[in-house]
Formats: sequence, structure tokens, C-alpha cells
Amino acid sequence: MAGLTINENNIIGKCAGWFKNTFNAKYWDSLKFSLYCITHPLDGFWDLTHEKRGTYAAANTILFLTILIRILKLKYTSFIFITVYWEELNIFLYIASILFPLALFVIGNWATTTLFDGKGRLGQVYIGTCYSLVPYPLMQIPLMFISNVVTNEEAEFYSVLSALSIVWCGVLIIAAMGQIHEFSGAKNILFMIFSLFAMLVMVFILLLFFSMISQGVAYFYSLYREFMFRM
Repeated sequence: MAGLTINENNIIGKCAGWFKNTFNAKYWDSLKFSLYCITHPLDGFWDLTHEKRGTYAAANTILFLTILIRILKLKYTSFIFITVYWEELNIFLYIASILFPLALFVIGNWATTTLFDGKGRLGQVYIGTCYSLVPYPLMQIPLMFISNVVTNEEAEFYSVLSALSIVWCGVLIIAAMGQIHEFSGAKNILFMIFSLFAMLVMVFILLLFFSMISQGVAYFYSLYREFMFRM
């Protein structure tokens, strides 16, 4: 940048350094705040959205760690608890099986609550959902190692803790949606059911759409084959 003086270069450098330090500080603060959310869900998820304590960067990090742990579980969990046929496993479909339901829930919850005075925005629903997943990687990492040292008689201990991590995430999601949309307990549960119904509707529409596309492609392909045959 030849047109800039030394002072201007220093100002730009200081601004860039300030922005980088501020971003890093906010990122780590929001990531650490996830630990508060899972132990104080009502206060935590309120502050997460209304006090803007959550960030997309931290939410994406939590989601990435959750997916990573799900993949590592396939390899490092004892065969007593999980059997993997690697030659039949499509890792991209496996990742999609995690991301697709999450996307359906986020869109479905936001769409249904928006129609009935829900206060949460789409981004807030996404952040709150991702922050609710924190117990899964926290508990599953040590459980992966525990699975390789427990005996068959102690397997029930592993299964209970593994199920607890999922139940904990579910409870946090319910709490997060209640605080984000400012719903009462009964209304929040009702709209969680509506969200699940919306997910089923979206799956039906997508299946119908792809079915119509495949039939259309097959029809035009048959026309092409008939045309080539007559040629």
C-alpha cells in the first residue's frame, strides 16, 4: 500500500490487532459461557440471547465437536457397545444424519413459534440449539475410554451415562427454546411438539419434491431413449 504513510499503516495495524484481540476474547468468553448454560439453563440461555453472550463462532465450534465425537465414537468405542461395518459406512451420509435433523428442528421451531408471537430469531434458535449440545461431547469423550475398560457386567453403567448425555441435551434444548421465545413452560412444551410435527411435514415435502424430480428425469430420459431409437 504505497499510497499510505507510516502513521496510516500504524493506525491500520493497530485497528486490525484490536479487532483480532476483541474477536478472540469474545469467542473464548462465549465458548466458556456454554458451561454456565448447561448448569444454569434458565439464566444462561436468557443471557445467551438477550444479553448477546452467544456467538455463531462458538456455536459452530460446539456443533463441530459434537459431530467429531460422534465419528470418533465409531472407532474408539468398545465393540461391546457398538459394531461398525466400515465397508458399508458412508461418512458423509453419517454427518448428514446429524446435520439434517438439526437443521429441520431449527427451521421448524423458528417457523412455528414466529406464527404465535415467539420472540426468538432464526439465528438465536440455532445458537441456543448448538449450546444445548455441550453435554454430549463433555460426557462422551471420557465414556469412549471407559467403554474399553469396563466388563460386560459393568456395561449398564456405561449405557446409563451415555443415555444421560442425550437426555441432558434434550432438557437443555427445551429450556433454551423457552427462554429464547419467552414462553411459559406449558406453551414451550406445546411448541416443541409443534416443532417435531413441522419437521415431519418438511421431510414429507422434501420426499415429495425429490420424488417428482426423479419421475420427471425418468420421463425425459425415456423420451430421449425413444427418440434415439427412432433415429
